[in-house]
Amino acid sequence: MQDTSFWLLFLSAAFAINISPGPDIVYIVSKTIAQGRKIGFASSLGVSTGALFHVFAAALGLSAILATSAIAFSIVKYAGAAYLIYLGIKSFLSNGTTFEKTDKNENISTPWQAFRQGVMIDILNPKVAIFFMAFLPQFIRPDYGSTTAQIIGLGALVVLMAIPIEFAIVLTASQTTSFFRQNRNFSIWLDRILGSVLIGLAIRLALIERGASPN
Repeated sequence: MQDTSFWLLFLSAAFAINISPGPDIVYIVSKTIAQGRKIGFASSLGVSTGALFHVFAAALGLSAILATSAIAFSIVKYAGAAYLIYLGIKSFLSNGTTFEKTDKNENISTPWQAFRQGVMIDILNPKVAIFFMAFLPQFIRPDYGSTTAQIIGLGALVVLMAIPIEFAIVLTASQTTSFFRQNRNFSIWLDRILGSVLIGLAIRLALIERGASPN
């Protein structure tokens, strides 16, 4: 029963995070709208590959820190919560620009170029590192073995969940571009809903103590 509650909470949080309109989603959607679904798919795979870099970096850096330093844990936790609140407020106050068309003069990319750009966009974004370092430790269970292995496994699961979600976003963006451009109010309210989800998750992360179960 406890395992069921744990996975329901983790998967729900991971799903909410993966559908949030952050920089990765904006990049993927903008590439899809500007250059089509093939480029959108390549961009999505690139972003996911870059995210795995941060998962491994978080695992290597946190396994020792989290076990010995409550102060370090709190710093990482509150930095991550602050970033989630920032994203939530930014989304909540959005004017519905998530689905806005990109510059018509944008250079056309090959799928491989779009993939590489997606990788670099994610790797070079320090906010992604902060996010993984703050989010994943909340779901570490001390009785379930290596902290490093748990962080890698949970992080990889978040990334794997992102791929079908982002592919669905690519398909949706390619099919409904005209609708979103002509119905700005719908985009505005979608951003507000997702912003509220992010803020709620940030509050929960800020309240969890080191070593506490997320159940």
